[in-house]
Amino acid sequence: MALIVMKFGGSSVGTTERMGRVAQRIVDKKLRGNRVVVVVSAMGDTTDDLIDKSKEINDNPPAREMDMLLTTGEQISVALLSMAIHKLGHQAKSVTGWQAGIRTEAVHGKARITDIAPDRLHRALDEGNIVIVAGFQGMTEDGEITTLGRGGSDTTAVALAAAIKADVCEIYTDVDGIYSTDPRVVKCARKLDSISYDEMLELANLGAAVLHPRAVEYAKHHNVNLVVRSSFTENEGTLVREEAEMEQGVVVRGIAYDKNVARISILGVQDVPGVLAKIFTALAEAGIDVDIIVQSGVQNGKADFSFTVSLTDRPRAMDVIGGIRAAVPYDEATYEENLVKVSIVGAGMVSNPGVAARMFDAISKLGVSIKMVSTSEIKVSCVIAAEPLHDVVRALHTAYGLDTADTAFVGGPQERR
Repeated sequence: MALIVMKFGGSSVGTTERMGRVAQRIVDKKLRGNRVVVVVSAMGDTTDDLIDKSKEINDNPPAREMDMLLTTGEQISVALLSMAIHKLGHQAKSVTGWQAGIRTEAVHGKARITDIAPDRLHRALDEGNIVIVAGFQGMTEDGEITTLGRGGSDTTAVALAAAIKADVCEIYTDVDGIYSTDPRVVKCARKLDSISYDEMLELANLGAAVLHPRAVEYAKHHNVNLVVRSSFTENEGTLVREEAEMEQGVVVRGIAYDKNVARISILGVQDVPGVLAKIFTALAEAGIDVDIIVQSGVQNGKADFSFTVSLTDRPRAMDVIGGIRAAVPYDEATYEENLVKVSIVGAGMVSNPGVAARMFDAISKLGVSIKMVSTSEIKVSCVIAAEPLHDVVRALHTAYGLDTADTAFVGGPQERR
């Protein structure tokens, strides 16, 4: 008898009909002799609808009240899914995140899990129940309800799997596994049988939306067997684990892209010690993450440098830079939008020279200029103009021998929670 955590996103339970299909799939898992815990997101567009309603009331609602509001979406899902399972003649018990023992830090909107006390889940399982847990939510030590931010339901599922020592955590989504790139862009993308935590973490951080980085980090830290598979088919999925078998001749395992990119350039900065520290400390204190940083050569004692931030953080970043101009003089600060970051990832890159050169060559043959480059042992990222993105992804996919004769399966709208 295996202990399994199954996670279903919003599109998987977006209608009562889909809810019924998910209930049957869960019951089938139980009938095979497994003990089952299910984590579920809010139905379809429920969260977006709740956000829209909040804005009709208040353009700047308190973060605490937003958490109170948004957690109701998952509570609707778990109750309805439990009812659907009862209709099929099986015991089920729905619980909120805090009833499941999920404790978080005291941050509204993007709290991190600090601890899980799964005693209640174990008791419910011992009573023969399928346990349905609301994803995306927890509670502080002081009893305040919190949400976990983007990817929160994935993180909930992995964290629960670690806490109850589940044999596997299955993430059900609209694709039947992890592909070499977005199968909506490259129809002949290659489905991976397995991928390492490190490779998956790089892909997730670089824009691949199939798993959230925090969920992968949690899985790696607690050695959780993580499987990504389709809500719409019975196809075998992709196993995420510590080490993955390398396919002969395949150095690059995946290609990811991120459209949420802006470049900021600060021109004419005095080339003296401590200048960069002051600038990036100010950005960090404002909660702004900086990604790629490039500094040009020094002329007349002054230097230019550029860095990337998320598109959503760009206005605040420019405000911060303007606010420190008296302490850190510079000639001009500019920004550029309509950019994307495209990246190649593969553990085999570390022992294979020429991988980056092939990427630069494939991009240049399309007449596309590379604005910034960042590298690590297992990835290379290039910032380019947004318009040719899909052509660049397809060209890279072909250049690294990742094309297949098969058509990738995509079963529904893209999951985001």
